[in-house]
Amino acid sequence: MHTVRANPDWLVTTKNAHYVAVVKANQPLLRARLARLPWVDIPTAEITRDHGHGRDETRTLKAATVGFLDFPHAVQAVRIIRWRRVKGRRPSRQTVYVITDHPAETASPALLAAHARRHWHVENKVHYVRDVSFAEDASTLRTGNIPTNLATLRSAVINRLRQAGYRFIPPGRRDHTTPTAALDLHGFP
Repeated sequence: MHTVRANPDWLVTTKNAHYVAVVKANQPLLRARLARLPWVDIPTAEITRDHGHGRDETRTLKAATVGFLDFPHAVQAVRIIRWRRVKGRRPSRQTVYVITDHPAETASPALLAAHARRHWHVENKVHYVRDVSFAEDASTLRTGNIPTNLATLRSAVINRLRQAGYRFIPPGRRDHTTPTAALDLHGFP
């Protein structure tokens, strides 16, 4: 929902705020435009390395000033390549594209990298669980308030299952498939 064109436009024009948006597959034309930028010619702005939880990760960030992305107020594009090696698994590589209305003078590569990392933290904690447990990304309901309302209901179920002591959501859903069990979970007699 962050790369829905109305959201960043509203932030910039109405709230006088900035945005940093991760571009995913739900914006295929924008993602393709970003992939076609001359990244080979752009110098690396920042490399960060982390080691922990049995994993080594290297993130390489490149940033470019742009003016032709056909996205509201976008003036800077970022490409982050994440190389990850988890103990006992094959190494993986992921390319992430980010756009922002922050000009290069006010948003350093370190700041943009920090914003992108915060996004991944939220993505892993909230959206990933909703997608895996409820196949949220596969939903074709995209008009009006329907997506927001369904996301709210899914989050309520996930939070209630966690309060009931379930560390993982799928077993909690399996244990509460009947109407009676679902009502009992939510405290209805």
